[in-house]
Amino acid sequence: MSTYAIGDIQGCYDQLLQLLEQIRFDPSSDRLWFAGDLVNRGPKSLQVLRFVRDLGDNAITVLGNHDLHLLAVWQQKHHHFSSNDTLLPIMQAPDRDELCNWLRRQPLLHHDAQLDYVMVHAGLPPQWDLATARRLAGEVETVLRGDDFLAFMENMYGNKPKLWKEELRGWDRLRFAVNCFTRLRFCTAAGELDFHHKGKPGSAEPTVLPWFAVPGRRSCDQRILFGHWSTLGFHRGDNVCALDTGCLWGGALTALRLEDGTAFHIDCPATCAPGAE
Repeated sequence: MSTYAIGDIQGCYDQLLQLLEQIRFDPSSDRLWFAGDLVNRGPKSLQVLRFVRDLGDNAITVLGNHDLHLLAVWQQKHHHFSSNDTLLPIMQAPDRDELCNWLRRQPLLHHDAQLDYVMVHAGLPPQWDLATARRLAGEVETVLRGDDFLAFMENMYGNKPKLWKEELRGWDRLRFAVNCFTRLRFCTAAGELDFHHKGKPGSAEPTVLPWFAVPGRRSCDQRILFGHWSTLGFHRGDNVCALDTGCLWGGALTALRLEDGTAFHIDCPATCAPGAE
């Protein structure tokens, strides 16, 4: 039995099947962890969503920013559609509601104490330890799965607040948490979130750092898996492993076998030109 963590797929279904063939994935015994962004920009988001859903207990996926975007499009019809979206086949599918209701019940953070790994889509602010991160993930998940889901979709978008305070309440508190779990790349040493820079580490001003490189980060004792940052690529260091290797942009799709740390990559043709997140 093996457990494989896989980076952002974003609708690249054919490449996912090729990777699973390379690692000889056995659905009767192996498990897959997906680092979020199952959908959007790639050509076969509907197939990816159905495939991961049908894996049942053999798969765990955390929510990424594109997954949440799909939920917003689903609830607000075309109000939030972007010109770069490739979500229309999901919106037209007969099982659309079933798939989206399944998606909104997925976690923002997964922790396996036995394997000693934490997985999120993007990152954690330096002020949060694991207990705080799990608590905040639970708060957001409760709203996503509950009666306030529609109101949350209307209030989810935005870059503020940028600095964590335990006193944050309401939509500000939930929005900050979602932005950390699904959008974070850089922040200041004080933990102020920065959404302007999306390039490699070292491409931003010296005042902003990769979230995992902030001195004194309270989650530094946890082994953290994440995706989201395609320009970072496969990265191991600072007790983290980055898994988004830019499959969508013509890079690779990556799987990490968690039991021994072996990485597997398949080269991917570019599905579309690099663009915004």
